[in-house]
Amino acid sequence: MVEKEKVLEEHRKNRGKIEVMPKVPLLCADDLSTFYTPGVAYASLAIKDQKELSFEYTGRSNTIAVVSDGTRILGLGNIGPEAGLPVMEGKAALFKKFGGVDAVPICIGTTDEDEIVAFLKNISASFGAINVEDIESPKAFNVVNRAQEELDIPVFHDDQQGTAVVAVAALINAIKLSGKEKNARIVINGAGTAGIGVAKLALHAGFHNMVVIDSRGAIYEGRDGDSNEFKKEIAMRTNKDKAKGSIADLAKGADVIIGLSKNGAFTKEIISSMNSKPIVFALANPEPEIDYEDAKSAGAYIVATGRSDRPNQVNNVVAFPGIMRGLLDVRAKKINMDMLYAASIALSKGTGKNLSTEFILNGVFDKEYPKIAANIAAAVGTAAIETGEARISKSRVEIRNDAMMLMKRYRGIEKKIFRQKRNARQKAEAE
Repeated sequence: MVEKEKVLEEHRKNRGKIEVMPKVPLLCADDLSTFYTPGVAYASLAIKDQKELSFEYTGRSNTIAVVSDGTRILGLGNIGPEAGLPVMEGKAALFKKFGGVDAVPICIGTTDEDEIVAFLKNISASFGAINVEDIESPKAFNVVNRAQEELDIPVFHDDQQGTAVVAVAALINAIKLSGKEKNARIVINGAGTAGIGVAKLALHAGFHNMVVIDSRGAIYEGRDGDSNEFKKEIAMRTNKDKAKGSIADLAKGADVIIGLSKNGAFTKEIISSMNSKPIVFALANPEPEIDYEDAKSAGAYIVATGRSDRPNQVNNVVAFPGIMRGLLDVRAKKINMDMLYAASIALSKGTGKNLSTEFILNGVFDKEYPKIAANIAAAVGTAAIETGEARISKSRVEIRNDAMMLMKRYRGIEKKIFRQKRNARQKAEAE
């Protein structure tokens, strides 16, 4: 159980979760001359003549921005950029811990779409990619789509694309275990950034028998009052029978229900009305649409939630470090559906022979996770090369080995740093 006072004390004591450290020695005048003035001028002039060298002579090739306007923070809603900063710091720490990626949290004081896009464009020269985070829907779709068109580095939206990768990976394994096929009937409850992101990637993966539900009920082509262009796109590609109704109506006879909505949206009665071997993903955070135990007792064959204290956690953290690692390692210019689907496939294969109804995805603290993250990076990087979105070409093995090296390097540094901090704390306590 997470205790409020302990959490606040840890944040206060550490003054946040990340820090910036030099990775070159600054021990003497010669070091200063090499890494700062006058020597740094050589690097600057080289980049002036060839901008691509910024990936060679600076940390840009391994540095991303994590950007939010604070309007949809992690189940808390519109709490503002300052209050969103602890979350963005945490995200930056996860990128480093599990992907070896240097991430800079940036919470901005504007909620205007045009201003956000302009901001992303203006800072892009300093980064190898941008992770857009916790921006309200549907604005988030517009921001990401526009920025990706205007920038020459990937603009990754974890709430949409990261969620999609993990959910589709879990879906692939759940379908395999249940003996169902890709024509299984799938109902997605929730049509925000996550719900639409999952629907689009699931369609790309070949799952076409799908209905998406929002607060007004099932989405279908021609539904009155729909002005959201992203829902209109989903309406054209799903629910071919134009079924109407709520989750209680549409779940009857469904093979899979995926919740990206709110606590309490699923009931035992809804689950018991599903097809044989029902698959239930209750992914609302922090509390799922239905508790794991309640879903199982209602007859669910496989249940997944976003919680770490239950089996089958479906959480973005298992995917986004590896995805970003792969994008950076081939210096990708864009991110596309082929890369995301490749990440889902790589993640789904991570369970290997251990795949079971209680273990459909690996967690970040599993022994095999570093290899899985490297495999995700290799899959994404290879897809970027194959689709013409990479600046440099490497073999799949090279991308994987490079990813493993960078992640291993950070784990070594991490152990050293925390050993030093522990020793310093023990010494202070002894005195």
